[in-house]
Amino acid sequence: FRNPDAKEFHYFANMEIRNNLLAELKKKYLNDLLNYYDEKEAEQLLTILIEHFFEISRNELIINSNHRLSESEILKLHKAYKELKQYKPVQYITGVVEFHGLKIKVNSAVLIPRPETEELVQLVTDLETSMDLIVLDTGTGSGCIAIGLSSLLKRANIHASDICENAINIARKNAELNNQHILFHIHDILNNEEPLLDRNGEKVMFDIVISNPPYVTLEDKKKMHPNVIDYEPSSALFVTDENPLEYYLSILQFCEKNLVLGGRLYFEINEGMGDEVVSLLKRCNYSDIVLRRDINGKFRFVSSKKGNT
Repeated sequence: FRNPDAKEFHYFANMEIRNNLLAELKKKYLNDLLNYYDEKEAEQLLTILIEHFFEISRNELIINSNHRLSESEILKLHKAYKELKQYKPVQYITGVVEFHGLKIKVNSAVLIPRPETEELVQLVTDLETSMDLIVLDTGTGSGCIAIGLSSLLKRANIHASDICENAINIARKNAELNNQHILFHIHDILNNEEPLLDRNGEKVMFDIVISNPPYVTLEDKKKMHPNVIDYEPSSALFVTDENPLEYYLSILQFCEKNLVLGGRLYFEINEGMGDEVVSLLKRCNYSDIVLRRDINGKFRFVSSKKGNT
Protein backbone atom coordinates (compact mmCIF):
# COMPACT_ATOMS: atom_id res chain seq x y z
CA PHE A 1 0.00 0.00 0.00
CA ARG A 2 1.47 3.30 -1.04
CA ASN A 3 -1.32 5.22 0.66
CA PRO A 4 -1.07 4.88 4.47
CA ASP A 5 -4.74 5.84 4.80
CA ALA A 6 -5.67 2.96 2.51
CA LYS A 7 -3.55 0.51 4.49
CA GLU A 8 -5.08 1.66 7.77
CA PHE A 9 -8.58 1.51 6.32
CA HIS A 10 -8.19 -2.05 5.02
CA TYR A 11 -7.04 -3.20 8.43
CA PHE A 12 -9.96 -1.34 9.99
CA ALA A 13 -12.40 -2.77 7.42
CA ASN A 14 -11.26 -6.37 7.82
CA MET A 15 -11.57 -6.15 11.59
CA GLU A 16 -14.80 -4.21 12.08
CA ILE A 17 -16.75 -3.39 8.90
CA ARG A 18 -18.72 -6.24 7.31
CA ASN A 19 -19.81 -4.32 4.24
CA ASN A 20 -19.72 -0.89 2.62
CA LEU A 21 -22.91 0.40 4.22
CA LEU A 22 -22.62 4.11 4.95
CA ALA A 23 -25.00 3.86 7.92
CA GLU A 24 -22.85 1.17 9.55
CA LEU A 25 -19.66 3.12 8.90
CA LYS A 26 -21.19 6.27 10.36
CA LYS A 27 -22.29 4.38 13.48
CA LYS A 28 -18.76 3.04 14.00
CA TYR A 29 -17.19 6.46 13.56
CA LEU A 30 -19.78 8.08 15.80
CA ASN A 31 -19.05 5.68 18.66
CA ASP A 32 -15.34 6.36 18.36
CA LEU A 33 -15.75 10.15 18.16
CA LEU A 34 -17.60 10.16 21.49
CA ASN A 35 -14.11 9.97 23.02
CA TYR A 36 -13.43 13.41 21.54
CA TYR A 37 -16.77 15.23 21.26
CA ASP A 38 -20.16 15.08 22.91
CA GLU A 39 -22.79 13.04 21.08
CA LYS A 40 -24.64 15.96 19.52
CA GLU A 41 -21.48 17.55 18.14
CA ALA A 42 -20.08 14.24 16.87
CA GLU A 43 -23.34 13.53 15.05
CA GLN A 44 -23.35 17.01 13.54
CA LEU A 45 -19.74 16.77 12.37
CA LEU A 46 -20.28 13.42 10.65
CA THR A 47 -23.49 14.70 9.05
CA ILE A 48 -21.60 17.69 7.62
CA LEU A 49 -18.93 15.42 6.15
CA ILE A 50 -21.43 13.01 4.61
CA GLU A 51 -23.50 15.82 3.11
CA HIS A 52 -20.37 17.49 1.73
CA PHE A 53 -18.68 14.42 0.27
CA PHE A 54 -21.70 12.41 -0.86
CA GLU A 55 -24.63 14.89 -0.96
CA ILE A 56 -26.63 12.68 1.39
CA SER A 57 -28.57 14.37 4.18
CA ARG A 58 -29.12 12.86 7.61
CA ASN A 59 -32.79 12.17 6.81
CA GLU A 60 -31.93 10.58 3.47
CA LEU A 61 -29.48 8.25 5.19
CA ILE A 62 -32.17 7.20 7.68
CA ILE A 63 -34.60 6.46 4.86
CA ASN A 64 -32.00 4.69 2.72
CA SER A 65 -29.94 2.80 5.29
CA ASN A 66 -28.67 0.45 2.57
CA HIS A 67 -26.64 3.14 0.80
CA ARG A 68 -23.21 1.72 -0.03
CA LEU A 69 -19.97 3.56 -0.67
CA SER A 70 -17.18 2.68 -3.03
CA GLU A 71 -13.76 2.01 -1.55
CA SER A 72 -12.46 5.40 -2.70
CA GLU A 73 -15.44 7.11 -1.06
CA ILE A 74 -14.84 5.26 2.20
CA LEU A 75 -11.17 6.22 2.13
CA LYS A 76 -12.18 9.87 1.77
CA LEU A 77 -14.51 9.65 4.77
CA HIS A 78 -11.93 7.70 6.77
CA LYS A 79 -9.29 10.40 6.22
CA ALA A 80 -11.75 13.09 7.35
CA TYR A 81 -12.70 11.04 10.41
CA LYS A 82 -9.02 10.83 11.39
CA GLU A 83 -8.73 14.61 11.06
CA LEU A 84 -11.75 15.07 13.34
CA LYS A 85 -9.94 12.97 15.95
CA GLN A 86 -7.11 15.50 15.76
CA TYR A 87 -9.65 18.30 16.38
CA LYS A 88 -9.22 19.76 12.93
CA PRO A 89 -12.21 22.06 12.30
CA VAL A 90 -14.71 20.43 9.96
CA GLN A 91 -14.76 23.60 7.84
CA TYR A 92 -11.06 23.15 7.09
CA ILE A 93 -11.69 19.50 6.22
CA THR A 94 -14.46 20.33 3.73
CA GLY A 95 -12.78 23.60 2.71
CA VAL A 96 -16.05 25.50 2.60
CA VAL A 97 -18.55 27.20 4.90
CA GLU A 98 -21.93 28.81 4.25
CA PHE A 99 -22.16 32.52 5.09
CA HIS A 100 -25.36 34.46 4.47
CA GLY A 101 -26.34 31.88 1.87
CA LEU A 102 -22.97 32.21 0.10
CA LYS A 103 -20.30 29.54 -0.27
CA ILE A 104 -17.03 30.73 1.25
CA LYS A 105 -13.86 28.70 0.76
CA VAL A 106 -11.54 28.54 3.76
CA ASN A 107 -8.18 27.10 4.69
CA SER A 108 -5.72 27.57 7.54
CA ALA A 109 -4.67 31.01 6.23
CA VAL A 110 -8.03 32.52 7.22
CA LEU A 111 -10.45 32.41 10.13
CA ILE A 112 -13.58 30.32 9.83
CA PRO A 113 -16.54 32.74 9.54
CA ARG A 114 -18.77 32.70 12.62
CA PRO A 115 -22.53 33.23 12.94
CA GLU A 116 -21.84 36.41 14.90
CA THR A 117 -20.08 37.88 11.88
CA GLU A 118 -23.14 37.09 9.78
CA GLU A 119 -25.08 39.16 12.31
CA LEU A 120 -22.60 42.03 11.83
CA VAL A 121 -23.20 41.99 8.07
CA GLN A 122 -26.96 41.95 8.63
CA LEU A 123 -26.68 44.86 11.07
CA VAL A 124 -24.91 47.00 8.48
CA THR A 125 -27.35 46.16 5.71
CA ASP A 126 -30.32 46.87 7.98
CA LEU A 127 -29.00 50.31 8.98
CA GLU A 128 -27.44 51.50 5.72
CA THR A 129 -30.10 52.41 3.18
CA SER A 130 -28.21 55.01 1.13
CA MET A 131 -27.15 54.23 -2.42
CA ASP A 132 -23.63 54.29 -3.87
CA LEU A 133 -21.84 53.86 -0.54
CA ILE A 134 -18.09 53.36 -0.50
CA VAL A 135 -17.32 50.63 2.05
CA LEU A 136 -14.10 49.16 3.47
CA ASP A 137 -13.83 45.80 5.24
CA THR A 138 -10.42 45.90 6.91
CA GLY A 139 -8.86 42.61 8.00
CA THR A 140 -11.04 40.80 5.49
CA GLY A 141 -9.58 37.27 5.85
CA SER A 142 -11.73 34.97 3.73
CA GLY A 143 -13.59 38.01 2.38
CA CYS A 144 -16.88 36.89 3.94
CA ILE A 145 -17.88 40.33 5.27
CA ALA A 146 -17.04 42.16 2.06
CA ILE A 147 -18.71 39.52 -0.11
CA GLY A 148 -21.78 39.40 2.11
CA LEU A 149 -22.13 43.19 1.99
CA SER A 150 -21.58 43.24 -1.76
CA SER A 151 -24.37 40.71 -2.28
CA LEU A 152 -26.81 42.69 -0.10
CA LEU A 153 -25.86 46.32 -0.80
CA LYS A 154 -26.26 46.07 -4.55
CA ARG A 155 -25.07 49.58 -5.40
CA ALA A 156 -22.26 49.85 -2.87
CA ASN A 157 -18.62 50.11 -3.91
CA ILE A 158 -16.89 47.52 -1.73
CA HIS A 159 -13.20 47.45 -0.82
CA ALA A 160 -11.44 44.88 1.36
CA SER A 161 -7.97 44.84 2.87
CA ASP A 162 -5.69 42.44 4.74
CA ILE A 163 -2.01 42.24 5.61
CA CYS A 164 -1.84 38.58 4.54
CA GLU A 165 -1.36 38.00 0.81
CA ASN A 166 -2.59 34.40 1.11
CA ALA A 167 -5.79 35.65 2.72
CA ILE A 168 -6.30 38.20 -0.05
CA ASN A 169 -5.85 35.47 -2.67
CA ILE A 170 -8.52 33.34 -0.95
CA ALA A 171 -10.84 36.35 -0.63
CA ARG A 172 -10.44 37.12 -4.35
CA LYS A 173 -11.34 33.52 -5.24
CA ASN A 174 -14.39 33.71 -2.99
CA ALA A 175 -15.51 36.94 -4.62
CA GLU A 176 -15.20 35.32 -8.05
CA LEU A 177 -17.00 32.20 -6.84
CA ASN A 178 -19.94 34.33 -5.67
CA ASN A 179 -19.88 36.75 -8.65
CA GLN A 180 -19.14 39.80 -6.49
CA HIS A 181 -16.94 42.69 -7.67
CA ILE A 182 -14.67 43.86 -4.86
CA LEU A 183 -11.40 45.80 -4.93
CA PHE A 184 -8.84 44.08 -2.70
CA HIS A 185 -5.81 45.69 -1.07
CA ILE A 186 -2.80 44.27 0.75
CA HIS A 187 -2.62 46.66 3.67
CA ASP A 188 -1.29 46.58 7.24
CA ILE A 189 -3.77 48.45 9.42
CA LEU A 190 -1.16 48.67 12.20
CA ASN A 191 1.07 50.70 9.88
CA ASN A 192 -1.61 52.79 8.28
CA GLU A 193 0.05 55.91 6.86
CA GLU A 194 -0.62 54.92 3.26
CA PRO A 195 -4.14 55.56 1.89
CA LEU A 196 -6.00 53.00 -0.19
CA LEU A 197 -6.31 53.74 -3.89
CA ASP A 198 -9.10 53.05 -6.36
CA ARG A 199 -8.64 51.44 -9.77
CA ASN A 200 -7.59 54.81 -11.19
CA GLY A 201 -4.89 55.32 -8.57
CA GLU A 202 -6.89 57.94 -6.66
CA LYS A 203 -7.18 58.03 -2.87
CA VAL A 204 -10.45 56.54 -1.58
CA MET A 205 -12.55 58.23 1.11
CA PHE A 206 -14.92 55.76 2.72
CA ASP A 207 -18.52 56.23 3.88
CA ILE A 208 -18.36 53.06 6.00
CA VAL A 209 -15.54 51.11 7.61
CA ILE A 210 -16.34 47.71 9.08
CA SER A 211 -14.03 45.29 10.85
CA ASN A 212 -13.86 42.07 12.82
CA PRO A 213 -10.27 42.52 14.01
CA PRO A 214 -8.25 40.30 16.36
CA TYR A 215 -9.67 40.71 19.86
CA VAL A 216 -9.10 37.49 21.83
CA THR A 217 -6.74 38.07 24.75
CA LEU A 218 -4.10 35.55 25.76
CA GLU A 219 -6.02 35.07 29.00
CA ASP A 220 -9.13 34.17 26.98
CA LYS A 221 -7.02 31.79 24.90
CA LYS A 222 -6.65 29.46 27.88
CA LYS A 223 -10.39 28.71 27.71
CA MET A 224 -10.50 27.98 23.99
CA HIS A 225 -10.92 24.60 22.28
CA PRO A 226 -7.90 22.96 20.58
CA ASN A 227 -9.62 23.08 17.18
CA VAL A 228 -9.31 26.87 17.29
CA ILE A 229 -5.91 27.24 18.94
CA ASP A 230 -4.15 24.54 16.89
CA TYR A 231 -5.58 25.30 13.45
CA GLU A 232 -6.87 28.84 12.98
CA PRO A 233 -4.33 31.64 12.26
CA SER A 234 -3.26 33.14 15.59
CA SER A 235 -2.46 36.51 14.00
CA ALA A 236 -6.15 36.89 13.09
CA LEU A 237 -7.35 35.94 16.57
CA PHE A 238 -5.14 37.04 19.42
CA VAL A 239 -4.02 40.29 21.01
CA THR A 240 -1.88 40.88 24.05
CA ASP A 241 -3.45 41.29 27.47
CA GLU A 242 -1.51 44.55 27.80
CA ASN A 243 -2.87 46.14 24.60
CA PRO A 244 -6.15 44.39 23.71
CA LEU A 245 -7.57 47.35 21.74
CA GLU A 246 -4.52 47.77 19.51
CA TYR A 247 -6.38 47.07 16.28
CA TYR A 248 -9.37 49.25 17.15
CA LEU A 249 -7.07 52.19 17.87
CA SER A 250 -5.19 51.66 14.59
CA ILE A 251 -8.45 51.51 12.64
CA LEU A 252 -9.56 54.76 14.26
CA GLN A 253 -6.24 56.38 13.34
CA PHE A 254 -6.73 55.21 9.76
CA CYS A 255 -10.26 56.62 9.79
CA GLU A 256 -8.99 60.07 10.78
CA LYS A 257 -7.81 60.58 7.19
CA ASN A 258 -9.81 57.99 5.26
CA LEU A 259 -13.38 58.01 6.64
CA VAL A 260 -15.61 60.94 5.66
CA LEU A 261 -17.01 63.20 8.37
CA GLY A 262 -20.32 61.62 9.36
CA GLY A 263 -19.10 58.25 8.08
CA ARG A 264 -20.06 55.14 10.02
CA LEU A 265 -17.82 52.67 11.78
CA TYR A 266 -18.91 49.12 12.68
CA PHE A 267 -16.91 46.76 14.90
CA GLU A 268 -17.23 43.20 16.08
CA ILE A 269 -15.79 43.13 19.60
CA ASN A 270 -14.74 40.98 22.53
CA GLU A 271 -17.87 40.56 24.64
CA GLY A 272 -15.96 41.63 27.74
CA MET A 273 -14.59 44.87 26.29
CA GLY A 274 -17.68 46.76 25.17
CA ASP A 275 -17.25 49.62 27.63
CA GLU A 276 -13.58 50.02 26.69
CA VAL A 277 -14.36 50.20 22.97
CA VAL A 278 -17.15 52.72 23.58
CA SER A 279 -14.78 54.88 25.67
CA LEU A 280 -12.17 54.74 22.91
CA LEU A 281 -14.72 55.87 20.32
CA LYS A 282 -15.82 58.78 22.52
CA ARG A 283 -12.21 59.91 22.98
CA CYS A 284 -11.81 59.88 19.19
CA ASN A 285 -14.84 62.18 18.74
CA TYR A 286 -17.36 59.60 17.52
CA SER A 287 -21.08 59.99 18.22
CA ASP A 288 -24.26 57.89 17.94
CA ILE A 289 -22.32 55.10 19.65
CA VAL A 290 -24.45 52.00 20.19
CA LEU A 291 -23.25 48.84 21.94
CA ARG A 292 -25.27 45.97 20.49
CA ARG A 293 -25.96 42.39 21.57
CA ASP A 294 -25.71 39.31 19.40
CA ILE A 295 -28.37 36.61 19.17
CA ASN A 296 -26.98 35.04 22.36
CA GLY A 297 -27.38 38.26 24.32
CA LYS A 298 -23.66 39.07 24.43
CA PHE A 299 -22.35 42.55 23.67
CA ARG A 300 -20.70 41.75 20.35
CA PHE A 301 -20.99 44.82 18.11
CA VAL A 302 -20.49 48.58 18.24
CA SER A 303 -21.78 51.07 15.69
CA SER A 304 -20.82 54.75 15.65
CA LYS A 305 -20.55 57.91 13.51
CA LYS A 306 -17.46 60.03 12.93
CA GLY A 307 -17.83 63.50 14.46
CA ASN A 308 -20.74 65.12 16.21
CA THR A 309 -22.65 66.24 13.10
